[in-house]
Amino acid sequence: MRQQTLIALAVAVVLGLIAVFLANSYLNRGDQRAQAQTSTTKIAVAAVPLDYGIDLSPDKVKFVDYPAASIPPGSFSNYQQLVPAGKRRVVLRPMTVNEPILATKLAGEGMGPSIAYLLPDGMRAAAVRVNDVSGVAGFIQPNDSVDVLVTRTLPGSDNRQVTDILIQNVKVIAIDQNAQTADGKPVVARTATLEVMPTDAQKLALGQQVGSLSLVLRKPGQEQDSGGRTVSLSDLRYSYYGTPPAAPASIGTSQPAKPRMTVAIQRRPVRPAAPPRPMTNSVEVVRGTQGSNYEVGGYGS
Repeated sequence: MRQQTLIALAVAVVLGLIAVFLANSYLNRGDQRAQAQTSTTKIAVAAVPLDYGIDLSPDKVKFVDYPAASIPPGSFSNYQQLVPAGKRRVVLRPMTVNEPILATKLAGEGMGPSIAYLLPDGMRAAAVRVNDVSGVAGFIQPNDSVDVLVTRTLPGSDNRQVTDILIQNVKVIAIDQNAQTADGKPVVARTATLEVMPTDAQKLALGQQVGSLSLVLRKPGQEQDSGGRTVSLSDLRYSYYGTPPAAPASIGTSQPAKPRMTVAIQRRPVRPAAPPRPMTNSVEVVRGTQGSNYEVGGYGS
């Protein structure tokens, strides 16, 4: 009996020690997490709103405490690291107050603003010539979405002109040399720089050589259309002639059949001709106000 009591006591002591060890381990982990959460590091943030093309200066930057476990990659912990001595640092992406200043939002050390930094991976910047008509009277601004139309003359078609949709839903990244956010004021420009795929950049270069390009402003967030058809001069004459002549087939698209229009022509009723008067051998003799008819001829015949 005494031996069993000693064994039970030893087991209880061992279990108690294990419980104490586990409790201490749990509490230590909790303290470490709390320390990690309360540990902060100073990083650079915007002290004022920063727009595209602004040079950083000490009055535009401030340093705030940031959770050490949540510091974003590319942040800066001191001003010398952010703006090396004798070199400029230009903002490429707009930032609001207290937004962390990251390397991806700035141009390289000593370099000026360049739209090349704004291009996503695999995209190209291509410029096209525009005027007050093809540029939608200057209402196209950076960050708008547009469609590109090409008007050209079909080879071997007796100078027949057609218009096709060349590219749909492309982003405008600059108008002339202005890549800042649109302020709503129309500006008639000579060039528009578009963000396109490499193949679309080739289409734009070729389209400017074989015809003229026009931009069509799209509604923000509108889905891309399934595709348009070729429009020719016959579409402009449709309402005048009733039934349009045959139009050239669209390249890569099919043209829906147009309904035939018939024009009813009203004709005036034709009056019947009066019957001819019978031929007679009579002579009318008028005496005063009275007339008498006498048959003549025919005697002896």
